[in-house]
Amino acid sequence: MLSHRRLSDVIGMIYDCAIEPDRWPATLAEICRSIGCMSGFLLLVDLEHSSHKFAHSWGLSPDWQQRYFAYADQLTGFYSLAFSRQYKLDGEPLIMSRFIDQTGANGRRVYEDLKRTLSITDVMQTVVLREARRIAILTASRHDDGGILMDRDVATMRLLVPHVRRAVKIIDMLDAKKIEADTLAATLDTFVAAVVVVGEEGRILHANDAARKMLAARTPIAAVDGVLAVRNAAANAELSAAICLARNDESQIGTGALGVPLRSDEPSVAHVLPLARGDVRTRLMPQATAAVFITRAKSESCTDVRALARSFNLTAAETRLLEQLAHNATLADAAGTLDISQETARTHLAHIFSKTGISRQADLLTLVDRLVPPIRRSAR
Repeated sequence: MLSHRRLSDVIGMIYDCAIEPDRWPATLAEICRSIGCMSGFLLLVDLEHSSHKFAHSWGLSPDWQQRYFAYADQLTGFYSLAFSRQYKLDGEPLIMSRFIDQTGANGRRVYEDLKRTLSITDVMQTVVLREARRIAILTASRHDDGGILMDRDVATMRLLVPHVRRAVKIIDMLDAKKIEADTLAATLDTFVAAVVVVGEEGRILHANDAARKMLAARTPIAAVDGVLAVRNAAANAELSAAICLARNDESQIGTGALGVPLRSDEPSVAHVLPLARGDVRTRLMPQATAAVFITRAKSESCTDVRALARSFNLTAAETRLLEQLAHNATLADAAGTLDISQETARTHLAHIFSKTGISRQADLLTLVDRLVPPIRRSAR
């Protein structure tokens, strides 16, 4: 396992990537080294059109990528199965040597060919961003001399993945734009997402144009004596705690949910990017503790299904059904996957309709598409 100092250093590098995305290759190198892997990448997969794109990579040879794309169609099917949430939840590492036997003869053939030709012993993959038809996957590969991946490697990756997910989500909201310290205010004003930069105890240091409009309307956020606040007491406490962690121990901010549901009249979610540490982030505004990104249903940016479920106070059973429907399962298929009767599934769906104010399944999926993190144009 990583020492606390080493873990803190790698987490800091991950959050620096939210400000300067071109730092991802060096950061992927450190993530991979922490679990004894010799190459890694962030992959964007369009499951609908079988389109694959390496967003960032480290240690990959041209032959590696060429061999990968030769199997793109088969790998799309593989990812649809492996990351359907029936086997692994988003953010949970999947070790290929343990999973491959469940994919059938064709999956084993592709995996064995890639292992043989690319000198790979094992692979760990994790979904770090998802929308209804597209996913982003963090991958780390161990080469022949390293042996298979072990439980201790999974444990290490579990400590890092929540921070990768948060950084990737924020980058997605910013459309991969690099934030320059000398033009901070002008840059933030170009973002669709509302951004509030806060200092100690949540004191507002800067708000972009979208955030200023929210503050003026006092929904879903407000300024109380210059401090960022939310009307709902529970949401306000959760947001304040996340900002406090951003200042005091950013390594712990990943242990909570990806986003903080603000429980306003319109479903809204806040994402907290720590700014108190690191050469890159502290350059933006030295006295800043965090940047808080707020998305809501009518914006172009969204949040994951779990935060959406919390926004509408869905139960665990209702959330599981919503996840199935969001991935194009029919109600009957979802009931079978969840091992519940169709009548129970219809009851859960009726409750979801009631809580979201929606009366048709098609409209529900439209809402989910708005609120699930998009992978933008670069994924196409």
